[in-house]
Amino acid sequence: MVNDPVEDAHGREVDAATGTETTGHSWDGIKELNTPLPRWWLWTFYGTILFSIVYVVLYPAIPLVHSATSGVLGWNSRDALKAEVAEATQEQAQFRDQIAAATPAEVVQNADLFRFASAAGRSAFAVNCVQCHGAGATGGPGYPNLQDDDWLWGGTIDDIVQTISYGVRSGSDETRFSEMPAFGRDGILDAEQIENVSAYVLSLSGQKASSGDATAGQQVFADNCTACHGENGQGMHELGAPNLSDGIWLYGGKQSDIIAQVTGPRHGVMPAWLPRLGETTVKELAAYVYSLGGATVEQASAQ
Repeated sequence: MVNDPVEDAHGREVDAATGTETTGHSWDGIKELNTPLPRWWLWTFYGTILFSIVYVVLYPAIPLVHSATSGVLGWNSRDALKAEVAEATQEQAQFRDQIAAATPAEVVQNADLFRFASAAGRSAFAVNCVQCHGAGATGGPGYPNLQDDDWLWGGTIDDIVQTISYGVRSGSDETRFSEMPAFGRDGILDAEQIENVSAYVLSLSGQKASSGDATAGQQVFADNCTACHGENGQGMHELGAPNLSDGIWLYGGKQSDIIAQVTGPRHGVMPAWLPRLGETTVKELAAYVYSLGGATVEQASAQ
């Protein structure tokens, strides 16, 4: 800040107190000093200019119409990426070859293979499975939660490989397939019977229905549902019949949801992934899904 500027011997306006030349700019009677930049800052600035010139000469830098200057070193990021991918693929090959040669049970019983397969399977899951099962594999209405260790078609590593490989109602010759009758739509049960059986189904998991007679529903269940869900409603993996006593619901656990499912059931479809992903990736994906249910190498060894 300048208060009483004076002129030096060369006719330049300077601050009387410091002797620093002013810029000639003035705001509300306050004049700006032309204080030189610190030398370290100037040398740093000059250094960045020199660095940029060297970089432009050595590396791709200046965009042209259809390409860019290549630089005297001939380096480019695409070739560098290809080299890194090739190196990573070579390092992974030993594990992938072992997984390809091993059975699913052998993969999860070997700590190193299980760890590698689970990591690789996580990547495959992120690309192929999150669209339905969610990024956290917790599913949603109509899409199973893979974290809760509750399995429609069985939760052993072989069961999971089978389900992933051939899907559910996918059209494959070896697909998992089951179909719940439309008890209401096809007139097998009347509305009162469906309401009663829904009350009984809720009671299996300790819940109380808002309407219907659970005692009468128990007989309806025994006559129509035990063939698939079992006498106590605990389900059957061979048929993909869910456990009705654990409070875990695929299509919702309110009484209205159960009535809707009994009346006109929904049947989900899962693709057959084996033709798309190949056997090795399916094993890796199965290992990852298997680990989501809390499985460990020790538990796998006990299968």
